Amino acid sequence: MSLRIAIQMDPLEEVNINADTTFALAEEAQARGHKLFVYGPQHLSFDTGRLLARARPATVQRVKETPGVFGDETVLDLASDIDVVLMRQDPPFDMSYITACHLLELLKGQTLVLNDPEFVRSGPEKLFPLLFPEIIPDTLISRDLKAIEAFRQRHRDIIIKPLYGNGGAGVFRMKEDDSNFSSLVEMFLERTREPLIAQAFLPAVSNGDKRVILVNGEAVGAINRRPKKGETRSNMHVGGTAEPTELSDIDRRICDIIGPELRRRDQLFVGIDVIGDKLTEVNVTSPTGIQELKRFSGIDAAAIFWDCVQDRVAKS
Repeated sequence: MSLRIAIQMDPLEEVNINADTTFALAEEAQARGHKLFVYGPQHLSFDTGRLLARARPATVQRVKETPGVFGDETVLDLASDIDVVLMRQDPPFDMSYITACHLLELLKGQTLVLNDPEFVRSGPEKLFPLLFPEIIPDTLISRDLKAIEAFRQRHRDIIIKPLYGNGGAGVFRMKEDDSNFSSLVEMFLERTREPLIAQAFLPAVSNGDKRVILVNGEAVGAINRRPKKGETRSNMHVGGTAEPTELSDIDRRICDIIGPELRRRDQLFVGIDVIGDKLTEVNVTSPTGIQELKRFSGIDAAAIFWDCVQDRVAKS
């Protein structure tokens, strides 16, 4: 089976060939003989009933300076020219992102889009976990200053972060005696009309924040991300260190709880974040970590993903 695959992504020219998950997915697809096209969300257009993408044929290679070699730009009709669209651009999860989801939803029943954009749009990273209150930290989503103050008084040590942020940006730990609390909350509320998210601080984060990879709702493997000294955030974008780990019974239980809902929503490739025994995020936009997983454990999540995709296309 040879598939025509369009990847909606950030510039291929700028990827880290040793860490980028989209690059690894493209590399595995290419090794299977699939034809790749890449384009950015800014090159997606709806034109009188047709969904078009101004894209470039691409060949990926593990060359740091030139991870992609490109053919001549072409305009693709995503309903007729392409078998699979991967929506893999990074957040922020803003109106541009939501618009791209709305447009890609128009392909339903014609071209397989992964993850399903309808549910990417309606279940972003920090909101999806709210479906499972029994396995998440105590959580508040609000713009109400009195509600935020009461939550802090109740828990005394909390994390505050943007509801639609990513990569650890804008994450603050606020202890009971932190005099910056009011100023920080005011700054959040003045800069956006969105609520913020506050969660009870989990001391287990000192041992790391586990990224678990799921394909079709099934746990594939995990890596641990340990924060650097003096840092609360474990994201690798802000200096966290990836290290080997195993799936624990708690991790498997969490995956068993959320797996059916991921399958129902056709969220085929997902990365969840687990601290201690709590689920903190469900990453459905552009989850990362598969290159580290393969280096540490030999588990090839990209191969598992494409096996699943090929099976889906063959049955459609």
